[in-house]
Amino acid sequence: MRRSTPIPAVAVALGLAVLVSGCALFRRPSAPGGEVGLASWYGPEFDGRRTASGRRFAAHALTAAHPTLPLGSRVRVTNLDNGRSVVVTVDDRGPFVDGRVIDVSQAAARRLGMVRSGTARVRVTPLGSGDDTAEAGVRRARAPVR
Repeated sequence: MRRSTPIPAVAVALGLAVLVSGCALFRRPSAPGGEVGLASWYGPEFDGRRTASGRRFAAHALTAAHPTLPLGSRVRVTNLDNGRSVVVTVDDRGPFVDGRVIDVSQAAARRLGMVRSGTARVRVTPLGSGDDTAEAGVRRARAPVR
């Protein structure tokens, strides 16, 4: 009768370390303060189609598709080549092209200055869960001073 030999704990730990480090190779490049990669845009040909959030896509709205961020998240997308940025709401899943980190609507692409080129190198920065209207560039009414 043959005895089974237990696997040494060191071998198990080494196997787990290799597995975890291998998974890290598939993550998108990131930078402090956000995810960095290639953005693309989609426009009028998708108008009216349902997004993953259940809403209908509108090319004139400031929206985006991201593979993992929660639907409804607001993120700042910054074009790293020209410094322009826009705040968009994630309402769909995508992009489904290797190497791309986000798809933005045509309106967002215009603000980022990437309509003609079709793609741009961007940083995607999730906005805090607090009141982010100031970061979004929305002017708030001020109470009258007495």
